[in-house]
Amino acid sequence: MASILENNVDLSTEEVQESFHQSEQRHRIFFEHSMIGMAATSPDKECIQVNDQLCEMLGYSREELTKKTWEQITHKDDLVEQIALYNSVLNGEHDEYELDKRFIHRDGHTVYTHLASRCIRKQDGSINYFITMVEDISERKQVEEKLRESSQILQNILETTLDGFWSVDYHGNLIDVNQTYAEQSGYTREELLLMQISQLDAIQSISTIDERINTIIEQRHTQFETKHRRKDGSIWDVEISTSHYTISGGRIFVFLRDITERKSSDERLLKSEKRFRNFFEKNSSIMLLINPESGKIEEANNAAVSYYGYPKQQLIDMPINVINILQPDKLTMNIQLALHENSNYFLFSHRLSSGEIRDVEVHSTPIEIDNKTLLFSIIHDITERKQAEEKLLLAANVFTHASEGIVITSPDGAIIDINDAFSRTTGYSRDEIIGKNPRVLSSKLQEKEFYSAMWHDLIEKGHWYGELWNRRKNGESYAEMLNISSILDSQGKVQNYVGIFSDITANKEHEHQLEYIAHYDPLTGLPNRVLNSDRLRQAMTHADHRNEKIAVIYLDLDGFKQVNDRYSHSVGDNLLIALSTRMQQALREGDTLSRLGGDEFVAILLNTDDLSIALPIIQKLLDAASQVIVLDDVLLQVSASIGVTFYPQSGDVDADQLIRQADQAMYEAKQAGKNRYDVFDPEHDLTIRTRHKKLERIRQALESDEFVLYYQPKINMRTGELIGVEALIRWLHPEKGLIPPLDFLPIIENHPLSVKIGEWVINEAISQIKQWQVQGLNLAVSVNVGALQLLQGNFMERLRLILAKHENFDFSLLEIEVLETSALEDVNLASTIIEECKTMGIHFSLDDFGTGYSSLSYLKRLPVRTLKIDQSFVRDMFDNHDDLAILEGIVGLASAFSREVIAEGVETHEHGKQLLLLGCELAQGYGIARPMPSEKMIEWARQWGLYHKWIG
Repeated sequence: MASILENNVDLSTEEVQESFHQSEQRHRIFFEHSMIGMAATSPDKECIQVNDQLCEMLGYSREELTKKTWEQITHKDDLVEQIALYNSVLNGEHDEYELDKRFIHRDGHTVYTHLASRCIRKQDGSINYFITMVEDISERKQVEEKLRESSQILQNILETTLDGFWSVDYHGNLIDVNQTYAEQSGYTREELLLMQISQLDAIQSISTIDERINTIIEQRHTQFETKHRRKDGSIWDVEISTSHYTISGGRIFVFLRDITERKSSDERLLKSEKRFRNFFEKNSSIMLLINPESGKIEEANNAAVSYYGYPKQQLIDMPINVINILQPDKLTMNIQLALHENSNYFLFSHRLSSGEIRDVEVHSTPIEIDNKTLLFSIIHDITERKQAEEKLLLAANVFTHASEGIVITSPDGAIIDINDAFSRTTGYSRDEIIGKNPRVLSSKLQEKEFYSAMWHDLIEKGHWYGELWNRRKNGESYAEMLNISSILDSQGKVQNYVGIFSDITANKEHEHQLEYIAHYDPLTGLPNRVLNSDRLRQAMTHADHRNEKIAVIYLDLDGFKQVNDRYSHSVGDNLLIALSTRMQQALREGDTLSRLGGDEFVAILLNTDDLSIALPIIQKLLDAASQVIVLDDVLLQVSASIGVTFYPQSGDVDADQLIRQADQAMYEAKQAGKNRYDVFDPEHDLTIRTRHKKLERIRQALESDEFVLYYQPKINMRTGELIGVEALIRWLHPEKGLIPPLDFLPIIENHPLSVKIGEWVINEAISQIKQWQVQGLNLAVSVNVGALQLLQGNFMERLRLILAKHENFDFSLLEIEVLETSALEDVNLASTIIEECKTMGIHFSLDDFGTGYSSLSYLKRLPVRTLKIDQSFVRDMFDNHDDLAILEGIVGLASAFSREVIAEGVETHEHGKQLLLLGCELAQGYGIARPMPSEKMIEWARQWGLYHKWIG
């Protein structure tokens, strides 16, 4: 805040440091004791300092406000206008601007304000900061438009100019001046800051000024008049008030008022009264001047004469209680409230000359006229408005007792009202739901595209009608028929959204039953031919978008006809039911098994890059089909012939063609002897050989010690502490050079070779930890462990063998990172392993958290110490509100479950600052350091230690 009243100099220069304490004193005078809100903001819109009035006005603490920009607390509909004015100042077109704007209070309600902002420039002319005055005009905004215009005219008439201000040292040097004095004197502020008092005072000598300074120092406060000389040589009269403060070697604060106008004050007063009289008489608003002592009307304008129906001569000097029917003692009390400005807004009932009673609202303010205090009252008839309010009350009763659920939201989606039917349907009481966004009801059963289309209709058409699934408070999903309409204000802007809905869950359940009959086999409960075709087309589209492969399996039972012929169709049906269950158990989650009819089945296997992945599932299907089944003491056994094809292929192919291909391959398997499979794709063998060749080369690289580990630092952004590193494998190919992990790790995924390389990484990392310890660097290292290695069944045994090779090794320096999806493949086994490692001092991190299921139940069951946020959310958090929301959710989740949280992919300081604001202190990424060889780590750590903090 040192720059608010200090010289316009660059805050980075050393000579301003001493002025900091002086500025705090001036801050208290000009800033803290202002009766309106004040703020100092930087050119990049951040709040540097705010006063108590502004904090109280907006509901924030100082600490909260100074962490925000004014954009973040501005109503979105007012941003365009203010940014345009703000940019005009940045572009040098103006030095100040004013506007009426709305702020968003901390509790969410709108605060109407009048804002005046002025830029304070540095000596080089660039903007140093902005001083902004904020007046709460919320009550005024409730008055009719004509009253606002009238009040504004009156405010302009009564407005007084600001005084000039100096800060001077004991030698008479000007340390600081305000813009008012610069404008009064004709000098620029830069010119004034190079001057002494003696160069501006037109009548006092240097010695007299020195004596005056000594007097000020002794008496602390003085007041006197003198004359100043403007830059153009003209002389003007000045009234000076001074205060002496012993800060930073002593400073004198000087307030300078131009009193030249006093010589013509009578003339100006007459002109002012004439302007007021003209304003008063010709205004269309009803206006009265009331003597608060006598309670009589001293003046009435033509609008008042017309409204009340009395002749002007009769209306003047009439006691106010003739037209105001309030009890006399209460009326007197209200007059006193207005006189002492405890309240200036009243609701009364006034009697017209005809005897008719009208409801009015009165704004009454004390003013001085002819050395006499009168109450200036502006009256507006609100009779029709009150009648409209009564109609609204009737509408409210309809709202409350309607059988359909009704919800009203603000333009930004915050719920502001509901009816009883809403609570009955959703389970949320009014207190629980008010202020929340309707997203709390989301069942997650609709895609983002659904809501995008909904909002498109709302914006373009003003309404939306349709079905969707929501969730009750108890977690139960329900279907509703929803009609949303936009409510516009007089200017055509959205004022509210109103949603009316009916619970149609019972209807949807009936529809679901009909849909089940249409899409599922009535005997086995498996998808039928229709649903199979639909799922196959979806799987093909999904594979295209994700660049994945799917396998289509056509299965025909061998020997089933003989069972039907020998034991009856009833036995055959039971056999089909039993085999369907077994074959379905042989598939993975996400795969589909359908019955086309008779003894023919089709399986769709997702994410199946080659036959090596599909083969175990195919074998399970063959085994399931050929197992002996006992039905009514009869031993039954059949087998299956399977045809396999893959998608996508080199040429275009549709779903029906895939089925035919698999059917053809099944026929080849049956011809070859049954109880076997055949692959339709002729190029599949080439794919297998290529992968085997790559796997063999990677195996040779492991045996030839061609792999190396790079290390990426992990830090605490708030303290700057280096908390550890992550070990990242690289392939130092003898011919191709350094090969990144994405070029070879996907090849060994889910292959036994990945386990060997994973164990090599653990062993190498431990050796490096011990080597760094010898060199004086005690650093924890995290290593990545794949799903196959973690869940192979003997992970702990293999880990102990590796640890046994390293004597005197501190196990707590080793951290294991596993992918969220890896741990969820077998949660029970993963949890057991993590707990066992935890007893040894080895902790786990859940890597790429947020990209998998992120289930609360899974997180509760997995005793990991750290959640590692996937870099995709961090990288895009400034561009994608969903990513930012996910980050907030993960940080909150980590806090709720007492887990550490670390962010990957921190590429800039801005990313780090935002993460700190969200509560995430730990991070790694290119913005901190790129992965580096082990030999560079010690020097990097030494250089890093020179910094006290990175961001925090």
